[in-house]
Amino acid sequence: MSHDEEARSTAAAVHVAISLFTRRARESKSAELSLPERTALSRLDRNGPDTTAGLARWEEISPQAMGVTVSALESKGLLARSPDPQDGRRAILTITPEGVEVVRASRGRLTDRLASTLDEHFSSDEMELIRTAAPVIERLAELL
Repeated sequence: MSHDEEARSTAAAVHVAISLFTRRARESKSAELSLPERTALSRLDRNGPDTTAGLARWEEISPQAMGVTVSALESKGLLARSPDPQDGRRAILTITPEGVEVVRASRGRLTDRLASTLDEHFSSDEMELIRTAAPVIERLAELL
């Protein structure tokens, strides 16, 4: 198998696996926030303050669509706006302590469910393989 064929075969396998994993993980989330809201909050929690346009670029959606999400999160008290010190026309978005609690509680529930599934259905060797692959998959996601 050529390197190109190997890359395509690997890409197809990863795509199928991650798509199924993502679907199942979404199904386990609470209904308190929409998927775009959870994604925006999670991004602010991981990466720190950003603008609406910056979040939109990360998620590859229009700034207008992200603006709707940001407004909903702001009305729920999960993020705050403050003027950009370098450009007063822009606002910097920051996750609030309440937003951090919501994001981390959601991650905790999914982590607990994953841990239970791993414990019940996977051997120690399989868990080590998954743990070793996780940073490589994260790097792949960052490069897409």
